[in-house]
Amino acid sequence: MQIISERIGFKGSFDAALAARLDRPAGPIRAFALFAHCFTCSKDVFAASRIARGLAEQGIAVLRFDFTGLGASEGEFANTNFSSNVEDLVAAAEFLRANHRAPSILVGHSLGGAAVLVAAARVPECRAVVTIAAPADPIHVQHLIQPAVTEIESAGEAEVKLAGRTFRIRKQFLDDIRGQSLGAILGGLKRALLIFHAPLDGTVGIENAGLIFQAARHPKSFVSLDGADHLLSRHEDAAYVATVLAGWASRYVPALGVPSAEAEPPMPTGVVLVEEAHAGKFTQRVRVGTHLLTADEPIAAGGNDRGPGPYDFLLAGLGACTSMTLRMYADHKNWPLEHTRVELSHAKIHAEDCATCETKEGKIDRIERRISLGGPLSEEQRQRLLEIADRCPVHRTLHGEILVESRLI
Repeated sequence: MQIISERIGFKGSFDAALAARLDRPAGPIRAFALFAHCFTCSKDVFAASRIARGLAEQGIAVLRFDFTGLGASEGEFANTNFSSNVEDLVAAAEFLRANHRAPSILVGHSLGGAAVLVAAARVPECRAVVTIAAPADPIHVQHLIQPAVTEIESAGEAEVKLAGRTFRIRKQFLDDIRGQSLGAILGGLKRALLIFHAPLDGTVGIENAGLIFQAARHPKSFVSLDGADHLLSRHEDAAYVATVLAGWASRYVPALGVPSAEAEPPMPTGVVLVEEAHAGKFTQRVRVGTHLLTADEPIAAGGNDRGPGPYDFLLAGLGACTSMTLRMYADHKNWPLEHTRVELSHAKIHAEDCATCETKEGKIDRIERRISLGGPLSEEQRQRLLEIADRCPVHRTLHGEILVESRLI
């Protein structure tokens, strides 16, 4: 599946510009997910990028971003803390809600896992939360800076080396993580929870997964990442997480799978409702009876390619009507028509190039319909069916006089 990766940005907790990337499938999007990276990491750490791509291959768009003061995001890391990370996540969810669709899945790696557990309550559209190698409480990260804790408490700040890079940590960071407790939050999560953890994780011990699992209520699941390290540095471990995550989420997130309008009252027979989906510039929700469809424009036309375009639906209607009409006629005649295939295309052509058209100036619409008929049909039967194709109701509508009346309601 073709994956599109877009660089985007939005304002975070300190009104700083946060650098982000949206990984999405080129075709229809089943759901949106928000990914929170590990402590002092970035959106481009291998686990984040590989899991995001893996989910996009499953039809789930993923927004990953650099927390304030990290990666390519603006702001000073020394001013941030666990609470500001949560605020950044909420801001990211608001960005998705305003420009695409609110995230129904929150995914967090390491300290990012603890952050999504807290942020979930502030994202009402969230239906599923996933943690990867997450600590049972934010205070766990203190052991990473333990040699500098005394200096931080006495001097108010200190420089700490983490993963080969130097960061300035201030006392407010320690105060903030010490004041956090996930116990009550997990008990009232009210979202499906999936916990990934490696038994031999040397950074965040497996006992943390046990504490999270015990504190959370059902539905909850645990998946052991046998042989994986804390950062999921092996390609196969990150790919496995993406595959299992997508399959698990399909049980809890209604947006996954084939679109359905079962939760809404059916439209009256003969009435089609089209309304903006607020999931992109041109994306539309199309309701027909109990069916929910999506219409959009291709990326080249400024859309997000989340569904067929208006002319695609027009061609689909003509093609479906053609195939149905041929089937009805062949069955009525007891002809051995085994399979019908109709391929259509639309283009604007110069009227002067059409010898049989009344219009001789400007451009006209040209629909080419290529019909394949399977089965031991005689040549006479095949030609008759070709004539019948022109008698399908939609074909006649397109060739007849059409009155479209519009009014405000």
